[in-house]
Parts: sequence; C-alpha cells; structure tokens
Amino acid sequence: MSKFSLLDHELIPHHEVMDEDDLKTVLAHYNVEREQLPKLKVTDPIALEIGAEPGNVVKVIRKSQTAGEALYYRYVIE
Repeated sequence: MSKFSLLDHELIPHHEVMDEDDLKTVLAHYNVEREQLPKLKVTDPIALEIGAEPGNVVKVIRKSQTAGEALYYRYVIE
C-alpha cells in the first residue's frame, strides 16, 4: 500500500521550507520580521509532511487566475 501525499492533491498548493538567504530577501522586501508573518502550526499535516520545524518559514505557491502564481509566507510555530 502506497502512502498518500498531501502535496499530490490538486487542491493543496505547493509548500516548501525557505532557506535563510531567500528568507532574508523576502523579509527585507516586505520590511517585516518573521514573527509578523501569518502562522502555521508545526502540527499542521502539511508542516509535518514537509518536515517544517518551529522557527522555519514556509513558502506557499498558489495558483492564481489573475497573476498565474501567488506567493504566501507562513511562520512555523509550536
């Protein structure tokens, strides 16, 4: 029996843990601290699947009818 991946479902947008260099660029662009970003609990099923840990920032890439792709950022908390 194969394991079901949340990321394979068509309604779940792509999630990835950001590296520190890209994160610094994004935070500087928006002039915010990581703690000011919307939150994502470490117990969220998608956070568990991608291996996110408290303190990480997750980039969410959603499909958009007007922009093609829209980027969202979530700060992982306990």
